[in-house]
Amino acid sequence: MVSGMSLYQDSVVQMSIMLRGLEGCIDKAITFAEAKECSPDDFVGFRLAPDMRPFAFQVQAACDTAKFAGSRLAGVEAPAFEDTEKTIPELQARIRKTLAFLETLDEGQFAGAAEREIALSFLPGKATTGAHYLREFAQPNFYFHLTTAYNLLRSAGVNVGKRDYLTHMTLHDLES
Repeated sequence: MVSGMSLYQDSVVQMSIMLRGLEGCIDKAITFAEAKECSPDDFVGFRLAPDMRPFAFQVQAACDTAKFAGSRLAGVEAPAFEDTEKTIPELQARIRKTLAFLETLDEGQFAGAAEREIALSFLPGKATTGAHYLREFAQPNFYFHLTTAYNLLRSAGVNVGKRDYLTHMTLHDLES
């Protein structure tokens, strides 16, 4: 039987899993670049269209969305991360810092998070509940940037596929 879903599971746990998958995709990008005798840092500025944000931004935005979702829902202050990453190792460090922060949060901090008022700095004078924030903004925004980062690597020729994106699934044996 599946236990009840929680905002902690839907944010911290799931976003951590997906960020670890992004780490694996970046590892494949490094291997790809080395095989092609080019720099993995070439991916940092890669974009699909001239008016879109580059790969570095997609990683930063996915990390920020996960960090802010966890902090806002837990009712704690989020650490400040400067958006200064210019190399693949720096982007990898950004993911690790985000994961380290998410690991400091525990499920108990999410008690009442569904009803907690979440004020958003980019919408002055407006607020929403934690449940609406997670489901209507944080999750879609996180997956948008994560998927865009994945697609940028894929379009550059990196051999990533669905199994690199969907890296974890909790399974059990069927009952006879």
